[in-house]
Amino acid sequence: MANAVGQPLLGRAVDRFGQTWVMLPAAVTSALGMVLFAVVGLDPLPVAYAAMLIAGLFTPPLEGGLRALWPSVLRREDQVHAAYALDAVAQEVMFAVGPLLVTLSVAVWSEAAALLVINAIGVAGALWVVVSRPSRQWRSAPREAHWLGALRSPGLLVLLGSFFFIGLALGAIAVAAVAYADEHGGGVVSSALLSALGVGALVGGIVYGGRTWPGAPERRLRLLVAALALGYLPLMLVPGVVMMTVLAGVAGVFLAPALACAFVVVDRHAPTGTVTEAFSWLVTTFVVGNAVGTAVAGPAVQLGGVAPGFAVPAAGGVAALAVLLAAQRFLLDRPRPVVRPAVPPTPDEPCAENDRNRAVEPGFRARHQA
Repeated sequence: MANAVGQPLLGRAVDRFGQTWVMLPAAVTSALGMVLFAVVGLDPLPVAYAAMLIAGLFTPPLEGGLRALWPSVLRREDQVHAAYALDAVAQEVMFAVGPLLVTLSVAVWSEAAALLVINAIGVAGALWVVVSRPSRQWRSAPREAHWLGALRSPGLLVLLGSFFFIGLALGAIAVAAVAYADEHGGGVVSSALLSALGVGALVGGIVYGGRTWPGAPERRLRLLVAALALGYLPLMLVPGVVMMTVLAGVAGVFLAPALACAFVVVDRHAPTGTVTEAFSWLVTTFVVGNAVGTAVAGPAVQLGGVAPGFAVPAAGGVAALAVLLAAQRFLLDRPRPVVRPAVPPTPDEPCAENDRNRAVEPGFRARHQA
């Protein structure tokens, strides 16, 4: 919950003050909170809660910051779209490798040591980004003062509503997979299902990012979410382990492409000067949906069994598509940017975000702003 609150607030601060001046102290503060928790453990409990509150609230909005940074690093629109796809693929790799690294650290050392190791890796990654030249030079475009910030864009609100349900679907799948494994051989089966889901997303993201797709991303997003929702439906059949693993892989194929396309749509619909905050809201909404899906799938499994458990992600996928279709007038297609020769910034010249009104970003021409 602290992370969900902190991400948009820190994202807004990044848009106002730059990446380095916000994310560097945030990363250090969050790390100190995690170190405190690793040292004190659960006793005393109030200190443990305070440590987690600090660690979550000050987690740097690295995902939003990186996605805001891509247009100033890459000079062509197709390169930015490919970077978003690889970003989504990297997330799948992280979600697969992260738990394994934690398990290995606990087995070799201890729970506290695992926390410290993962924390050190996270801080090192954040520092690697925020001290880099592109991050130090990046500046958001001037923004209109508004208390809603990025949330004043109707198109962004529609996207957040849809991806809340996609997050819900993924959280529910994790719970339903464990319930399925309990009936078909234990934890190894659960790991196989989730790994298949990740491999499917990995393959889908690589294929999606490997080519330029025609048409507006808003229309393409509806098609990708429809395919994603369709892939969740067969999971309710709960067949044998081999077929279920295949279905899990198929269900994951359109996840990374949908995420990559959503990143493009966020960039096109975020109000000027709020792009980091907008991406941070997407992360927050997705994480909250994931938590809700976990909470809903548990009772569904207890009351009805494995099939109703997998009905929750199916319902989440359908709901995500329904939001996009019902409110598609708010996600109107935006004019495609016109690419022009890029002029690299001088060492003393800060890089501005891809500003749709002023065209301050090399390689992109101004377009209508949501």
